[in-house]
Amino acid sequence: MQRLQAFKYELMPNGQQQRSMRRFAGACRFVFNKALAAQKANRETGGKFMNYVALANQLPKWKQEFAWLKESPSQALQQSLKDLDRAYQNFFAQRAAFPQFKKKGQCESFRVPQGFEIDQANSRIKLPKLGWMRYRNSRDILGTAKNITISQSGGKWFASIQTER
Repeated sequence: MQRLQAFKYELMPNGQQQRSMRRFAGACRFVFNKALAAQKANRETGGKFMNYVALANQLPKWKQEFAWLKESPSQALQQSLKDLDRAYQNFFAQRAAFPQFKKKGQCESFRVPQGFEIDQANSRIKLPKLGWMRYRNSRDILGTAKNITISQSGGKWFASIQTER
């Protein structure tokens, strides 16, 4: 039997890493809001619902239009589009309300499904475009890491590592 479990740790980033993480979270929020606006505009013109693939095809155009999006990990931007797609699926299945635009300062986070490394012996995590970062290793991670979500809460940064065992 497979079991999914998450482990949450406090990160100890330096100043440059904090600024980069804020930029990454802002870029993910921007992509989410831009995709939601595109969905609403498409719906108003009588178009059908655009799925994740259609929105992901828009991402390279947005990166050309907004050059600062290239600084963020592309997987994190793709994950924000998947989050929007999941929000629409939940709305259509009547499990949740209609997706809302994200606001700055509320739930600043981004998710990376691959390309990260965890060094438990030295209490370090390596993230794409950020490098190695120390974390408070309060307990061992059980299972294989599937994805990592970086979030800010109360002025501190946290890493939530989802594992499968």
